[in-house]
Amino acid sequence: MKAMTLKAPGGLDNLAMAQRPRPVVAFGQVLIEVRANSLNYHDYVVANGQMPVADGRVLMSDGAGRVVEVGEGVEQLKAGDDVFSLFYPRWQSGEADDLVRTELPGENIDGYAAQYVAVPENWVTKMPAGYSYAEAATLTCAGITAWKAVIDRPRIKPGDWVLTQGTGGVSIFALQFAKAAGARVIATSSSEEKLERLRTLGADHVINYRETPEWSKPALDFTDGRGVDLVVEIGGAGTLAQSIEAARVSGYISLIGVLAGLAGEIPTYRIFGRQLTVQGVAVGSRDDQLAMVRGIEATSLRPVIDSTYPLVDLAEAYRHQESQRHFGKICVTL
Repeated sequence: MKAMTLKAPGGLDNLAMAQRPRPVVAFGQVLIEVRANSLNYHDYVVANGQMPVADGRVLMSDGAGRVVEVGEGVEQLKAGDDVFSLFYPRWQSGEADDLVRTELPGENIDGYAAQYVAVPENWVTKMPAGYSYAEAATLTCAGITAWKAVIDRPRIKPGDWVLTQGTGGVSIFALQFAKAAGARVIATSSSEEKLERLRTLGADHVINYRETPEWSKPALDFTDGRGVDLVVEIGGAGTLAQSIEAARVSGYISLIGVLAGLAGEIPTYRIFGRQLTVQGVAVGSRDDQLAMVRGIEATSLRPVIDSTYPLVDLAEAYRHQESQRHFGKICVTL
């Protein structure tokens, strides 16, 4: 079978299509014919060499496909079931622990950029009804992260205010989940074209953060000075100060990304003075994924897919991601 691998020391010029033996299912495993992957920032960091991995590592944490064979002891799945992967397969339920990162597809174990993958049956869940393979592949990382950031932890309800940053996969899912929950959304971007597209997805207000660097001020104006109930924080240290100012007293900040900087000055006195909750969000458990699928099926939410590439052009897909021209998720088909 074919698999897209990364040659040491990494870098987009070191992706290589390799021939690998077709996996044989063991006890409790299912054999999946992979049909689609989606790109996330973690995959990009691995591929460009910022996160060293074993030579010849099969890439991609996000995969969706069809079960074609089941091993002895499999109880929940059967041949013909359509499934998608868990980002943290060791995280089945409850809170995360030190074991969560010990087996991460596409990083410290082989991932889903292969025609066939054999994994334990509880490393995947069934796809939402009516989803394509590419749509399901977008949920593994971005979808569940946004679900945890908006629905699971802050428990956003109708009438609440949510502020999202940018137009990547997590941000757009966050907007969609917030609107599905009945919330009002303020969305930011540096592109007027993208801001208009955010409006079509339901954003109640938009802010061009390049034109308005202190975007917390219009956010406060939109909420009559109260502040937003939730900020879905993608930028990290570079934008966190503005998020703190935009949040209401006793508000919530779901801290997800570091796109605007790994470190920087944070006005910590404003966090305790305003009694904010700042919660780091790093994907979720299998139980979280199952809850998300139920939520998606109840609301008919569909992912926004920017573009789709064949697996052989995975490096070009990463370069498109690197350009930051995309709106929504970038997918790969096998």
